[in-house]
Amino acid sequence: MAVISRGERVLVIRRSNEVPFPDYWSPVSGKIEPGERQEAAVVREVREELGMAVLPVSKVWECPSSDGAYWLHWWTAELADETAVLVLDPREVSEARWIHPGELRSFENVFEADVQFFEEIFPARLD
Repeated sequence: MAVISRGERVLVIRRSNEVPFPDYWSPVSGKIEPGERQEAAVVREVREELGMAVLPVSKVWECPSSDGAYWLHWWTAELADETAVLVLDPREVSEARWIHPGELRSFENVFEADVQFFEEIFPARLD
């Protein structure tokens, strides 16, 4: 998971109809390829899904996926260029928004682990 923030807001995406869990809102995520380091996966997934470059900062949390099929690794990341424009890959992302972390709970179709992260883990990392 790539937790990208800009000021007090974080970037979340709505998953497209072509990927598992369509229409769910979440941070950018994806699978680590064989032999790939987590940091490299963060950079690659953000580039593929949003057309932007990021710099991984630190791993801040991990948890099982909602279906228990795999383990999620949560990384904070900074935009390499604050003026970069989002270029969504429609095969993976149908929409993207900068939100206050607490807003995620008000969205339809969210993963409970994502809500927990933004309400409990993420604020603690900012203290």
